[in-house]
Amino acid sequence: MDELGAGIDAPLVVIRAIHFAATAITAGALIFQVVVAEPALGSAPVAMAAVVRSQIRLIAWIALATAATSGVVWFQLQAAAISGLPLGEAMTPDLLSTVLNETQFGLVSKIRVLLAVILAGCLAYDRLAPARRLALGSALGFTAAIAWTGHAGASLGETGNLHLSSDVLHLVAAAGWIGGLVPLALLLAAARRHEALAWASLARDAALRFSTLGIVSVATLFVTGIVNAWILVGSIHAMIVTRYGQLLLLKLGVFAIMLMFAAANRFWLTPRLALSPENEPQPKSLRQLTRNSIVEIAMGLAIFAIVGVLGTLHPAIHLM
Repeated sequence: MDELGAGIDAPLVVIRAIHFAATAITAGALIFQVVVAEPALGSAPVAMAAVVRSQIRLIAWIALATAATSGVVWFQLQAAAISGLPLGEAMTPDLLSTVLNETQFGLVSKIRVLLAVILAGCLAYDRLAPARRLALGSALGFTAAIAWTGHAGASLGETGNLHLSSDVLHLVAAAGWIGGLVPLALLLAAARRHEALAWASLARDAALRFSTLGIVSVATLFVTGIVNAWILVGSIHAMIVTRYGQLLLLKLGVFAIMLMFAAANRFWLTPRLALSPENEPQPKSLRQLTRNSIVEIAMGLAIFAIVGVLGTLHPAIHLM
């Protein structure tokens, strides 16, 4: 499967991409709530806080439901891939039980199902502080466990431990940035609809706090991306001549464009959200910031699509 085209299992690629995106948005929404929304809502009116929290809760529920549904389909497609049988022939109780109980993918799947159930229970009782903390922890675990389903989970020895650690941090950082963009965009859109001073102040505070989260996430993605590329690609030559390396370069290109939009948001648009001397909101800057956030989300989804393909290819270092 080192060439694009006939060797690619298209359904598996698509469902992996959907599952990764949904998982990241689930965790990203809860990271956003703890790191951005709650501090920014400190002295906000009760009605405003209720709207923001309701939006975040809805995002988390929808994303979790999507992750659960796509996870079931992913397991079925992966079972077929492991067995080498067509999907219809692979859907037997014996084969599914074997994959579930006798493979690493099955073990990780069971752990992630348990984490998803815990997360759903916590979301149902999210008005309790312990439930909110447990929700974040289970969401991070649900996201991090994906590392054991990919190339990092197959690595051995000290290099394998380094790869797993790096991949876990990479996944969590991606969730914090790309997943967190979804509740940010909805908060900014709500601020545009209400056109009130309090909403404008909240939007600016949230954008500033998210920028800090983004900087930490991007730095983590950069460092862990280098580690992962060194382990999976191994050389500049392999990056250029293999399909895996070329797709990784495409991913880096999309990532660089995302960084440009993020920089514009942080250093140009967010400062312009500051209130004017007349103490009025800045609707144009808010509109541009919302638009840029949506563009970043679209590019993030493109990255998840590329990752969906990369996970089905042999790493470049194995092809040289």
